[in-house]
Amino acid sequence: MDADEVPLFRAPMRSHDDRVPAGAAVARGLELGLCGLGGRLPHAPGSLEEAVAAAGDVHDDRLARRVRRFADAPAGAFVWTRAGEGYSLGRLRGPWRYDETAGAEAADLVHVRDCEWRPVDLPLVPAGVRATFARGGRNWQRIRSTDAFRATERLWRLS
Repeated sequence: MDADEVPLFRAPMRSHDDRVPAGAAVARGLELGLCGLGGRLPHAPGSLEEAVAAAGDVHDDRLARRVRRFADAPAGAFVWTRAGEGYSLGRLRGPWRYDETAGAEAADLVHVRDCEWRPVDLPLVPAGVRATFARGGRNWQRIRSTDAFRATERLWRLS
C-alpha cells in the first residue's frame, strides 16, 4: 500500500480560535460519536461545495482545503484523537455535514462526520501515531505510515 493511500488520519479536533477552551471539541466529539474540524461559518451551508467556498471566503484557502480533505476521506477510514494523555481510535461512519447547533458552535466542531470511537491504552498506540501528535498542531492530517496503519487495523480487530 502506497503511503498516500493509507486511510489513517490524525484528528486533533482543536479549534484555531484560541477563545475556545482546549479539549472542548475532543470532549464533544467523543461524547457524541463525531469527528470533525472547526471553522464556524456565518450561515449553515446547504452543501459541501458551499461549505468549502464559504470556508475560503470567511477563513482562508487552507481551511477550505482541510474541509474538502476531511469530507473526501473514505467511510471506514481510521482516525486517532487525543484527549489529555489518552488516545482514542475511531472509524469514520458517515458523510460530512455542517453542525449548526449551539454546542457545535461553542466547541467550534462544526464540520463533522459520524465516528465510532474506542479508547486505547497508551502502550498500544502505534509509534507513528504518537509521533504525529508529538509534532503538535491543530490540523486534520493523514498519517503516512503503513506500519501505523497495520497496527491500527490489528487494534481495531482486537478491541
